[in-house]
Amino acid sequence: MSSAKRPGTQGPGSHVADSHDLIRVHGARENNLKDVSIDLPKRRLTVFTGVSGSGKSSLVFNTIAAESQRLINETYSAFVQGFMPTLARPEVDVLDGLTTAIIVDQQRMGADPRSTVGTATDVNAMLRILFSRLGDPHIGPPSAYSFNTASVRASGAITVERGNKKAVKATFQRTGGMCTNCEGRGTVSDIDLTQLYDDSKSLAEGAFTIPGWKSDSQWTVQVYAQSGFVDPDKPIRDYTEKELRNFLYGEPVKVKVNGVNLTYEGLIPKIQKSFLSKDKEAMQPHIRAFVERAVTFTTCPECEGTRLSEGARSSRIGKISIADACAMEIRDLADWVRELTEPSVAPLLTALRDTLDSFVEIGLGYLSLDRPAGTLSGGEAQRVKMIRHLGSSLTDTTYVFDEPTVGLHPHDIQRMNDLLLRLRDKGNTVLVVEHKPEAIAIADHVVDLGPGAGAQGGTVCFEGTVAELRASDTVTGRHLDDRATLKESVRKPTGALEIRDARRHNLQGVDVDVPLGVLCVVTGVAGSGKSSLIHGSVPAGADVVSVDQSPIKGSRRSNPATYTGLLDPIRKAFAKANGVKPALFSANSEGACPTCNGAGVIYTDLAMMAGVATPCEDCEGKRFQPAVLEYRFGGRDISEVLAMSVDRAEEFFGSGEARTPAAHKILQRLSDVGLGYLTLGQPLTTLSGGERQRLKLATHMGEKGGVYVLDEPTTGLHLADVEQLLGLLDRLVDAGKSVIVIEHHQAVMAHADWIIDLGPGAGHDGGRVVFEGTPADLVADRSTLTGEHLAAYVGA
Repeated sequence: MSSAKRPGTQGPGSHVADSHDLIRVHGARENNLKDVSIDLPKRRLTVFTGVSGSGKSSLVFNTIAAESQRLINETYSAFVQGFMPTLARPEVDVLDGLTTAIIVDQQRMGADPRSTVGTATDVNAMLRILFSRLGDPHIGPPSAYSFNTASVRASGAITVERGNKKAVKATFQRTGGMCTNCEGRGTVSDIDLTQLYDDSKSLAEGAFTIPGWKSDSQWTVQVYAQSGFVDPDKPIRDYTEKELRNFLYGEPVKVKVNGVNLTYEGLIPKIQKSFLSKDKEAMQPHIRAFVERAVTFTTCPECEGTRLSEGARSSRIGKISIADACAMEIRDLADWVRELTEPSVAPLLTALRDTLDSFVEIGLGYLSLDRPAGTLSGGEAQRVKMIRHLGSSLTDTTYVFDEPTVGLHPHDIQRMNDLLLRLRDKGNTVLVVEHKPEAIAIADHVVDLGPGAGAQGGTVCFEGTVAELRASDTVTGRHLDDRATLKESVRKPTGALEIRDARRHNLQGVDVDVPLGVLCVVTGVAGSGKSSLIHGSVPAGADVVSVDQSPIKGSRRSNPATYTGLLDPIRKAFAKANGVKPALFSANSEGACPTCNGAGVIYTDLAMMAGVATPCEDCEGKRFQPAVLEYRFGGRDISEVLAMSVDRAEEFFGSGEARTPAAHKILQRLSDVGLGYLTLGQPLTTLSGGERQRLKLATHMGEKGGVYVLDEPTTGLHLADVEQLLGLLDRLVDAGKSVIVIEHHQAVMAHADWIIDLGPGAGHDGGRVVFEGTPADLVADRSTLTGEHLAAYVGA
C-alpha cells in the first residue's frame, strides 16, 4: 500500500502525482482583468468576492471554467466538435492544474412554453416510462404520455430500392400524449380583433392599429392592400364572408406587389408568427403593451391545463394519472413513488426516488413538475440545475457556482452551505462567486477582486482566510460585518392597496392591506407565495411600475445607451447641431461602417475551431463611417461620446454648449443606481448580473408610476452596493412614490417601514400572512423564521 502523504507534508514516500494540488492562473486579461495571477487550492471551497463588475465572473467563468470546457471539447473528433459550441481560448498566459469543470450558473431556463420543471430535469421522462409499464389501461409506449409528442398516422405506397424496385403498401402510426386543442401548451390564446384594426375604415384609409403597420408605404400593409383577395377601398366591416376569411385566415400564397414577389398570409397567423412566437420580455415596451392588450391566454378547456390527451389522462397507477403526478408538490410525489413496489421497474423507481429526494433536500420540494421552467426565479433555476449533481459519484471535479444563495431566505442559506461543503468533502474543488456574508463565512480560501468596478476593478486585492479578510482593508473586508440598524421612526402610510381572497398558486385566501407611501418589504422563505401575492394580486396598471427578475436581453450591438433610450436624445442633438438626419448617428442604421456593418469587428468563422474577431481596419473599431465622425457636438464626435463613462457623460451633457436635458436625466438615473463607471457604448453581453439588474432598475425609474414593485433588487449586489440601493429606495419614497420590495436581504428588511411576512413554510405549508407590522415589532415578536433571523442580524 502506498505511503504517499498530502502535499505540504511530503516525505521520501510521496508520489509525484500528489504535488498537483493547485490551479494556477497567470496573466489573465479576460474582459477587465488586469494581468491577474493567482494560485487556487484544489479540493477546497474558494469564494470569490468583490463589488459587482469587479471581474469575479471574468476570472471564474470566462477564464478557468471556459478553458476547462474548451480542453474537454478538444478531446472529441472534429466531426463531433462541429455539433458543439465553439469556445475561444481565454486571454491568459498560463492555466495549469485544471480539472473537469461543471458549471451551475444563474442563467434562466428557457422560457419555451413547452419546457417545465419535469422536462428540464428528466423526471418526466422517467414518469412516462413508469406509466407506460404500470398504467391501467395501457395506452402505448412512453411517447403516449408526452405532451410534446403529437399522435401521427400515415399510410401509402413506398418504393423499396433493393434488387427489383417495387412499390409496397406501408402504414405508420405513433401515439403521442399531446392535447390536440392547445398543442401541448396548456393554454389557448384568443386574439381581440378590435385591437388589430378599425373595421369602420378601409385598408387604404389606414385601418390597421398594429404598431408599425400604420404607414401606407409599409410593405406588410401593401401586401394586404394589393393582394387581390380584398378590396382596399372597402371598409373591413363591409367585407363578404369569403373576403373576411381570406383576410383573417388565408393560407400563405405568393403575390406580386409593385413588381416584387411577396408572401400573402392571413392576419391571424401573421400576428401569431410575428408577435406570439417571441419572448414577450424581449419586446420593446410599446410592442409588449400591444400584445398584452390584443391577446388573452386562457386555460385549455379540453385538457384543463394538463397539456395531455384524454388517453394519457385516463391511464392510472392506482388512482393517480400522470397529470395528477405532475401537478403534485414534489415532496408529496416523492412519498407516492416511495409506496410503489414493483420488481419489474425497480431500477427506474430507485432513480426516480433519488431525483425527487434531491429536490426536497435542496429546498425545492414545494415545486410541481408541471411548473413552466420560465417562471422559476434565478435562484430556483440554479438549484434545479444542481439536482443532477447532488448524488454524483464523481470526485476531483471542479464545481463552479454563481451566487447559489440568490433567492434564498436566511433560513435556507444554511442548507445550501451544507450542500456546498458536502461537494467539497467528496474531494471536489468548489469555486463560488458570492456576496452574502453567511456564504463567505464557510470558505476555506477567499479571493477578493476590485478595488472598484469596470475599469477600476480587475485586480486581486486580497487572498487568504475569512478571518484575514475581515482584518484586511479591502472594500469587502470593511463591509463584511456591516449590519443595518432598525429605524428609530418609520414613515406613516398615505393609503393602502387592498388585496382580498388572493388564491393564486399556493395562496390560501389571503386578505392583506399593502401600505402605500412607504417602503414595504414582502418576505418569507422561498416558495412561501411572495411573488404570487404581489405580481399576481397588485393590479398591473398605468400607475404600477414592476421590475421583476427576468434578465435583460441584448446582443453585442446593444449597450447602455441603446437599452435605456439614451441614444435617441444624443442622436437628435447631433443631428440638430449638424443639420443632418439622426439615423446617421446609429451604428445599427445609416451611419454604420459598411465594412463591418457597424459591429466594429470582423468575424471569421473557422468551423469547429473558435471564430476569430479582428478590429475593423476601415473604422478602427469605432463602428461608424468616416464621414459621420466628421460631425461634432460639443467638440466631440459620436464615437467619442459613446466611449465616455456615465459620470463623464453626465457632466458633458449637463452644462455648456452640449447641454441636453433629456440625455442628462437618463444619465442621472444610471448614476443613482451606481453605474457611473460604465461606458455608454459597452456591449450588454459584457455586463455582470448585478450590473444588468441595476441597468433595468434605472430604465424603469424613468416610467411614470406611483407604485414601484421590485423583485429582489439586491441580486448580484456587493455589501457596499446594498447601502447605495437603500439610499435610492429612500429617495423614491421621499419623492412621493410607494415602494413594494420582495426581498430576503436582512439589511433591506431592517430598513423597511412595514413588513409583510408570508409562510410559515413553502408550497402548501405557506401561502398565509404570518406577520405584518414594523421591523421593530417583528424583531420583538420573533414568532416567525424571518423574525428570528432579523433579530440575530441586528443583534437584538
